[in-house]
Amino acid sequence: MGASHLLNKYPSIFIVNVDNVGSNQMHQIRVALRGKGVVLMGKNTMVRRALRSILSEYPQFEKLLPHVRGNIGFVFTSGDLKEVREVIVSNKVAAPARAGAFAPKDVTVPAGNTGMEPGKTSFFQALGIPTKIARGTIEIVSDVKVVTAGTRVGTSEATLLNMLNISPFTYGMTVVQIYDSGNTFTSDVLDIDESELIGRFMTGIKTVAAISLAINYPTIVSVMHTLVNSYKNLIAVSLSTDYTFEGSAKVKEYLENPEAFAVAAPAAAASSAPAAEAAKEEAKEEDAEESDDDMGFGLFD
Repeated sequence: MGASHLLNKYPSIFIVNVDNVGSNQMHQIRVALRGKGVVLMGKNTMVRRALRSILSEYPQFEKLLPHVRGNIGFVFTSGDLKEVREVIVSNKVAAPARAGAFAPKDVTVPAGNTGMEPGKTSFFQALGIPTKIARGTIEIVSDVKVVTAGTRVGTSEATLLNMLNISPFTYGMTVVQIYDSGNTFTSDVLDIDESELIGRFMTGIKTVAAISLAINYPTIVSVMHTLVNSYKNLIAVSLSTDYTFEGSAKVKEYLENPEAFAVAAPAAAASSAPAAEAAKEEAKEEDAEESDDDMGFGLFD
């Protein structure tokens, strides 16, 4: 299947790094992606040449060229980007620490009995790992970090970790960049959920409304605020003058006679109280009638 055919068929492309990914692991990834995507590997010079040959017809793919460097490959897909990414990165293989390799994470040797004979204490001493002899074997007194992320693994550290049967690293495909319908972006963009997008959208709307109100420029998002503010101004003018309209009549009535409203509220509450008491009494009477009817005998007595 040619690269041009893949570019025509699939709208989305994952540019993936395949450092430390073996042939067997690559086969497993291809199988896992079957029906969801197609993996394409090739020399970077050939990939660049192929891309440049189609730029006159598909200029949007020029955005891929800056990312064609290092040990990379392509995964073409038309499926859900989150699901395909999960398949790509989930296939990981545990690997021992090799001398000279870059460490993708910190490595700590845990405290505990190693089961190793006392003659190998020198390996631990060389790395400053506190030990003691317990029941004829070497015991590590406390956890010690022996490798720092981003640095090269030393020969002594690699030897010790292999002796302890510790395979601290996992290797697999990692996503370098994603191309989707003419746009390129990093993998973490897929981690933005709908609630965050809605939140950012609402923040933008609030900002536009505030600016529109400040400069007296009406927009769709500010017109409701403008109407409410205008209505408040109308009521304020009505209260300050003899002019009265339907919306301000109730307010004027309240301001002219606040005592009437204060009396009306307790009266309404008081009128509802007898009804509540009557309901309670009625419920009590019903309970009494029910107890008289069964005359103290149960249904199966």
